[in-house]
Amino acid sequence: MADSRRMVDALVRARRGGLAAGAALGGLALIGGLAFRALRGTEPPTPATGGPDFTAVAEDEARLMLRAMVAATTADGLVDAAERKRLQAAVSEAGLDADGQSWLVRELESPADVDEIAERVAGPDAAARIYAAARLAIDPDTLQERQFLKMLAEALDLPADATNRIERDIAA
Repeated sequence: MADSRRMVDALVRARRGGLAAGAALGGLALIGGLAFRALRGTEPPTPATGGPDFTAVAEDEARLMLRAMVAATTADGLVDAAERKRLQAAVSEAGLDADGQSWLVRELESPADVDEIAERVAGPDAAARIYAAARLAIDPDTLQERQFLKMLAEALDLPADATNRIERDIAA
């Protein structure tokens, strides 16, 4: 499925309210900015001043973000109406082809577990981006969703202060 970057962007933009509502730069840029601030505690420099281009994410990492987002969405055993609406809006906006839609259905039926996600992550920056993507996918309003995020952070070896910064930024 070569549409992972578009799907991640669309899923983030499908969120209503808060930080994600202002994701005019795109979901990948928002995820990258969250991860940068989480690990470094400072605002990232802009690409114009030599800062990273957070939209330049490899397809493999974008697919892993998407898998983490789906796993977070299904962590409580059901996809509620708001989550289903967000997924449908993202699929529509991303223009997924039949293969992409089939992949998403399979992933929803059998989501990745935290260890499967974490073993594919290459380094702390990628770990923070994967966690930020998963956190943006849901409003952790159930114990299972909160537990999933905690287990994901632990499996990714993310420091507690990094996850706290992501949480604060998303809640802002």
